[in-house]
Order: sequence, then structure tokens, then C-alpha cells
Amino acid sequence: MTTTVSKDLAALEKMSIGDLHDRYVELFGEQIQSRHRVYLVRRIAWRIQANAEGGLSERARARAAQLANPTDVRRTPPKWASLGEPPKDAKKVPLAATADPRLPPTGTAIVRDYRGRTVRAVVLADGFEYEGERYRSLSAIAKVVTGTHINGYRFFNLEARR
Repeated sequence: MTTTVSKDLAALEKMSIGDLHDRYVELFGEQIQSRHRVYLVRRIAWRIQANAEGGLSERARARAAQLANPTDVRRTPPKWASLGEPPKDAKKVPLAATADPRLPPTGTAIVRDYRGRTVRAVVLADGFEYEGERYRSLSAIAKVVTGTHINGYRFFNLEARR
């Protein structure tokens, strides 16, 4: 790694979220909505290194394209998932049963307003997703959002579902 790349990577740690957004636009040519500092630093660092050292080989790109089947990937759950019953013409997709009765079915978004911003976590079979990151518990997400430890079920108002 060259010294300029090392300096660029070290400078990322000192940048504000706004500066990271500007740097992201400069490197990727598109806006990003994420305000997750670690995610932004990692994406930008990867692009800086890829630009300096050439990125992935053609063989690696071809293998990644072969492994990634975009038809199997869903970015958002179907609209009926939060309502409970799928429409009659919907494809039968089994939803995994959750261990805790307070949780909605897998694929459902749990939404809460916190200090003027909307916090949205998606229930996964093996945890939760929040802002593109996976977490093992709702308490971990609540800690990221609030900065202090709080019961995740209480934070998302799921206690009464017992």
C-alpha cells in the first residue's frame, strides 16, 4: 500500500458524516442515504484501495456474478407480510416461525420514531437488519440508536405482544 493511500485511509477516521458523504459521492459518483459511520468508512476505504491497486480480477468478478443470483434477493418484504395473510394469488413462501412470541414473522419491518427520526429494523430468521448491518438482538440496535443500553423489546414497543 502506498503512502498516499495510507494517508487517505487515516484521514477517513477524522472526517464527519457530511465529509464522508461528500467523499463517497466523489469516489462512487452517486449519493448515499446511510449515516452509519463504520459502513461509510469501510465502503470508501475499499474504493480507495481498489482504485489504487486495481480492484478485483476479471476471474473474481465472473465468479461473484455466478454466485450471486439476483432473482433470489429481495430488498424489502412483500406488502402482505405485515398484514399476516398473503393474498390468494401470492406464491406460497413459508415464513419461519420465531422463537419469541413478541416478534412478528420473519421479513416484517419493525418501525419506531425516535427523536425525530424513523428507526426501521427488519426481522430476519437469525437476527435483525438495521441500516444494512445485521444484529443478533433488538437490544443491540437500540444501543446503536440511543447510545445507551436499553431493552430492545421495550424500545420497539413489543413488550405487550406476549
